[in-house]
Amino acid sequence: MQPKYTIMATTWKLDPAHSEVQFKVKHLMITTVTGYFKQFDLTVTTQTDDFSTASNIEFTADINSIDTNNQQRDTHLKSADFFDAENHGQLKFVGKKYDANGDEATLTGELTIRGITKTHTVKVEFGGIVVDPYGQTKAGFTVSSKLSRKEFGLTWGAVTEAGQVVVSDEIKIHCEIQLVKQG
Repeated sequence: MQPKYTIMATTWKLDPAHSEVQFKVKHLMITTVTGYFKQFDLTVTTQTDDFSTASNIEFTADINSIDTNNQQRDTHLKSADFFDAENHGQLKFVGKKYDANGDEATLTGELTIRGITKTHTVKVEFGGIVVDPYGQTKAGFTVSSKLSRKEFGLTWGAVTEAGQVVVSDEIKIHCEIQLVKQG
C-alpha cells in the first residue's frame, strides 16, 4: 500500500511597502501622464514555490486611491466621466490561467473596471524568491499590460481646436509586485 501525500497549498499576500501599481496614458498625444493606485491588494495560492501552479489569483485596487500628482485630474478620473468611483469603487482582476515558461509567464483572467468584465492577459516576469533579513520568504514580479479604456466604459473624450485627442484610448499598466509567503 502506497502512502498518500497531501500537497499543501501556500498562500502569498501582497507586501504593499515594496509594491506599486502604475498606469500611463498619452495626453494630447505628445506627453505621457503617469498615475498610481495607492491602495491595492493581491493574494495568490501556489502548490510549488516556483509559481508554475499559481491559482486563486485575486487583485483589487481602490479607485479612490488614484494619484496622478494633480488633485483636479484625480477628481476627474474618479468621477462618472471615467472610473465612477461612487458606483464602482474597485478595479478587480481574477487570474484564471497562469502559463509559465521559465521566468516569463502570461496570466489570463477576468478584469472588471466600472462594472464591465472582460478577459484580459498580462505579461509576468518572475524575479525570484528570497528570504529577507527578517526571515520572511518573498517573491518578486514585474507585470505589464496594455488595454483600451473605452472597452471598460471609460469613454470620456475631448478634442482640441487643432483636432488633437486630449486623452488616448490605450492605457499602459506596469506593476512591481512583492509577495510574502504566509506561514
